[in-house]
Order: sequence, then C-alpha cells, then structure tokens
Amino acid sequence: MIEMIPGTVTLATLEQIWRNGTPARLAASARAGVEAAAAMVAEAAAGEAPVYGINTGFGKLASTKIASEDTATLQRNLILSHSCGVGEPLAEDKVRLMMVLKLLSLGRGASGVRWLVINQIEEMLARGVTPVVPSQGSVGASGDLAPLAHMTAAMIGEGEATFEGERLSGAEALKRAGLHPIVLGPKEGLGLINGTQFSTACALAGLFQALDLARASMAIASLTTDAIMGSTAPLVADIHTLRGHAGQIDVAQVMRDIMDGSEIRESHREGDTRVQDPYCIRCQPQVVGAALDVLRMAARTLEIEANAVTDNPLVLVEAGRIVSGGNFHAEYVGFAADQIALAVAEIGAIAQRRVALMVDPTLSHDLPPFLTPNPGLNSGFMIAEVTTAALMSENKHLANPCVTDSTPTSANQEDHVSMAAHGALRLAKMTANLSVILGVEMLCAAQGVEARAPLKTSARLQDLLTMLRGEIPSLGEDRYLAPEIEAASAMVRASRVAEAAGVEVAV
Repeated sequence: MIEMIPGTVTLATLEQIWRNGTPARLAASARAGVEAAAAMVAEAAAGEAPVYGINTGFGKLASTKIASEDTATLQRNLILSHSCGVGEPLAEDKVRLMMVLKLLSLGRGASGVRWLVINQIEEMLARGVTPVVPSQGSVGASGDLAPLAHMTAAMIGEGEATFEGERLSGAEALKRAGLHPIVLGPKEGLGLINGTQFSTACALAGLFQALDLARASMAIASLTTDAIMGSTAPLVADIHTLRGHAGQIDVAQVMRDIMDGSEIRESHREGDTRVQDPYCIRCQPQVVGAALDVLRMAARTLEIEANAVTDNPLVLVEAGRIVSGGNFHAEYVGFAADQIALAVAEIGAIAQRRVALMVDPTLSHDLPPFLTPNPGLNSGFMIAEVTTAALMSENKHLANPCVTDSTPTSANQEDHVSMAAHGALRLAKMTANLSVILGVEMLCAAQGVEARAPLKTSARLQDLLTMLRGEIPSLGEDRYLAPEIEAASAMVRASRVAEAAGVEVAV
C-alpha cells in the first residue's frame, strides 16, 4: 500500500502504481483540510444564496436554484445523466491510475467532498473493484465528464465494474468486495466528475511507455550501427557538448557505453572507404535526444497536473470563499499529449529508416539482400520492413495535434475545449506501433551482426543478442514471421531490451 501526501507525489510513484497495480491511499494528514472544505460546502448548501454546483444546476443550467432537500438527488442525477461514454473500456491499469489521481485532487482540500468519498475510492482500489469506463466521450473541457461519471457511477452502486476478473453491475461488484454504495452529498458528484484525471492517466501511461521505448531505441540503434559497420565517431562527446542539449548528450553517452569493446567497430576504423553514414545512423543522438527532452518537458507538466486540483467550483478554506474557475480545462494535458505523440512518431521515423538501410544491399555494406542467406528463393525481412513503413506512416498521421481541434459544446457554455482525451488516448496505439518498428529493427540488426561473424559486437550488445536468441532464432529459410515480430515487440514493450543492454536514462 502506497501512502500519498497530496501535492507531493512523484512520477516514479505514479509509474509504480500504473505498472504494478499497487493500491494507494491518502495520508491521514490530508483529512483535516478535506473536512474543513466539506463543512463549508454543507453550510452553503443549507443557505439561500445560490452557489454554483452546490444548490444550482450545471453548465447552462447554472441559473436554476435547487432546493436544499433536493441536493442529494441533484448529485445522483448529475452522475447518471453524464454517464454517456461509448467505445471500448479503458484498460484497468489506467482506470486505477485515474482513481489515484482523483484521490490526489480531492485530497488537496479544495473540492468540498467528505472523507467518506475518498475512503470509497481507497477501498475500491484496495479490494480490486475497478469501474468500467468507456474510452470515448470526453472533450477535455469541463473536466473529463463522461469517463469520470462512469467511475463515480460504480461508487454509488450504478454502472459497471470488474471484480476478480468478472464484469458486474456496480452494485454487485461492491457487494462482492464487502463494500456499500455511497450517497453523494452536496457538490460531491460535481467534485468527482470535474477534473482532468482521465486524460492525465492516459497521458501518463503514454509517457511511461514512450520513455521505455526511447531507452530501447538507444540499444537497438547501437546494434544496428554495428550491423551496418557504422562509425562511432559521431558519438564523440565533444560534438554533443558543443551543442549543449541534455537529451542529445545523454543518448550519445549511452550509445558510446553500449558499443564499447565491439570487435566489429574496431575492424573498420582503418581503410573504410565510406566517409559518412546516413543520418539515421549518424544523427540518432540528435533525433532521439530531442525526443527525450520533449518527453522530459511533458513529464514535468504531467507531474504537476497529477498533483493539481482541477474541479470546479473550488473551496478556498482560508479565504472563506467558494469560487468558480476553469481548472478543469485540460489544455496543459493536451499539449503534453501532443508533445509525447511527436516524440513517439520521430523515434519511429528514424528507426524505420535504419530498418530500410539494413535490408537494402546497396546501402548495408555487404549484408545479404533483405538479410537472408539465400536471397531470391527467400525474401527474408523484405515485408517486415514494409510493415514498419506502414506503422511509421500511421504514427505520422496520429501525431497531428489534437489540442488545436476545439469545438463548442454544452449550448456554447463550453466554447473552447482541449481535446486532451483524444490526444492522450491515441498514445497507446502509437506506442504499440513504435514497439513493432523497434522489434523489427532489433531482429534485422541481430541478423546483421551475426552476418559479421567471426567478429563480435560489444559485451552489452551481446547480452541483448543472447536474450533475443533465447526466444527467437536467426532467420535462415523463410518462415512464418508474424509471431516472431510480436514476440520481439513484446520484449521491447516489457523493457527487456533496455534492461538486457543496461540502458539507464533518467527523466
């Protein structure tokens, strides 16, 4: 169990929760602030003055006053009416991360919910009750309204949830876990569905996956460099120090260390007629280094957002005021998601060119055509390269910005929206595509390095080869390649490539 202090949780902790499904709860120190805000909301709900979302309608209906005896019905109706999501259910690890992010937001003591609401989320996380949250329906404006409404519906015994691998009604899932539905008090429904937690959870998952793939690409690009007998001169530290970008410096350092001791590299330092390698070899630090720095910028944004209060209105306890604002607008998350998408697309674009380089006998420095020992009768990796081209192109299309695609909603009350949910959701598809591109590059590079025998690559790259060949043999005669491409891609996705080569790059 991870205990969280709202406002201080790090990306490393959030990644642990996402990867391992570790339950989390708020530190007891957060309770006093939460209860103080809840007391202010209760007082406002009992009063005559209209306060948005507490004793009024929502959105365009904010001018409609609600009687105090109807405030519980108001909150329940809000959840039911806003549960309008469609599409495939969001992956459970992302739903759980979304719930954790909602805890962090509520725990700042500015949302006005009771501790009972927080405890319900904590218990659902601890006992494995995961709401079924459709993945489509948010425009990232007044919060991720539809997805968060589906999360909240399970908390009140409506909607659906999974428990012990079974999809059940929300009420039945709570019952089997030994929990009871809660009845929402004033503002609590609004506090739960306003916010950017759906978009932020999806963007964080995309960030964690993209960073894994960036690390893997450093190892695989090093293997490719040896496969085509490329030069390591472009990795010399002084080149990168003179430019000064941290990501570029880090990638060059990693690649120098990984390739240190390669017999293949030493074999052609003298007498190589080639003057320069193509950019896909020579400029890996510049391209992936830039992508790494972009991912680091997105990481800083998302860490702040994960700890932020993003619902509305906000209860300012010290000032004694309840104030409407716009923290639910997910523009920051939208920009971060677009940055991640661009980085993922570019890592894949340069990797695809390395695949094309290795299968082309006019460019691969004496490797057999399409990396098959008997070309003509066999096609080798010919169509595997085409697959990478298809996925690279798909990622280019997906990388087009989402945050600029605003459209008015809710009778023009929400007249500018972030589309952060779109931007964050597409990252799962893009990182899956990139893992395949890198998986194919790894297969080709391994084949190329083995063609250089009896010369050997470096010790760290040999460890990578040993891991790969433990599951996927070298390609001789043509065989059914699809399962092997998926296996190689799975190695990339599971961080096994970076681990085998000892790649460590901090965010």
